[in-house]
Amino acid sequence: MKPLSLRPFMPRPAIRRRTCISRAYAVQAGGSPTLQVFNRHTKYLQKERAATNVARSREVDYLKDEVALRLAERLLDINRHFPHVLDLGANACNIARALTLPDTDPIGPEGSSPPLSTRITRMTAAESSPTLLNRDANLPFNQLIDLTRDVIADEESLPYGPNTFDAVLSSLSLHWINDLPSLLSQVHNILKPDAPFIAAMFGGDALFELRTSLQLASLERLGGISPHTSPLADVRDIGGLLQRAGFKMLTVDVDDIIVDYPDTFALMQDLQAMGESNAVLGREMGGISRDVLMAAEGIYRELHGTPGEEGIPATYRMIYMIGWKEGPNQSQPLPRGSGQVNLTDVLGGGEIK
Repeated sequence: MKPLSLRPFMPRPAIRRRTCISRAYAVQAGGSPTLQVFNRHTKYLQKERAATNVARSREVDYLKDEVALRLAERLLDINRHFPHVLDLGANACNIARALTLPDTDPIGPEGSSPPLSTRITRMTAAESSPTLLNRDANLPFNQLIDLTRDVIADEESLPYGPNTFDAVLSSLSLHWINDLPSLLSQVHNILKPDAPFIAAMFGGDALFELRTSLQLASLERLGGISPHTSPLADVRDIGGLLQRAGFKMLTVDVDDIIVDYPDTFALMQDLQAMGESNAVLGREMGGISRDVLMAAEGIYRELHGTPGEEGIPATYRMIYMIGWKEGPNQSQPLPRGSGQVNLTDVLGGGEIK
């Protein structure tokens, strides 16, 4: 009889099951990536809400009217007629109103000159807020200029074809644009050859007093900083953005407008009535706490107030820009080294060694 063979018990190897999980990844669409900084729908609601109170909205238009007037004055240096002009981000048509005012620098034979609106055949005012755009539709200045109000879906996407306008103007609207390089490229596209783009926007250190005060107050009372104010473009970046969009003969300058307010509460109330409240994505929802507001008021007066004066100053820094679309008959700078006059002969002085 064959002996029984005993083998140690060996368990069956465990069956490993590999589960395949399919995961979908987000893919960036073609073109340059777009960084979303502002909530455009929130900004639309802020403008609509501000324009509903017509009397208050007109009362706080002092800044927009002043900037529109300074922007319109830059047309004095351009000696030509404009058949069709676009006002991009028109707000309440502040530029159109400024163009109908009497010329502040008269050069006519009788000591006066006609308003700048006589140089424009037709003007289109484009704005995404219909209530704000039509707020002043019944005022007398509308009879002095051929003005068409155009409500567009969003200022970031222009619904106009190439080579449409003889000039594009924009006042205090570009600082809420997410993709500024893309918008400048669109503006360049809708301009006719040898046509100017003239714009003004908040930038740089605008309202630096309010920014620093809110930041220090939040740090003191809450232990951290929340974005209570919107980021702004720097003047050093504007020239590069215009050049990247294809504009030529660039001019960029900065101007500060200082406005006195009774306190920080009056300043923030005016900003809200202008429709210029914070619209940054990821901002703290709800109003600023009372503790932070009271602390900001004290910090503002201590750091930026003027001794002996009751009010507080607020600095609005404006960036003005002018760029031209290239045209066949446009003036071109001479090549480097082609000058025929030595500056030392004109200004005097010896040679620099």
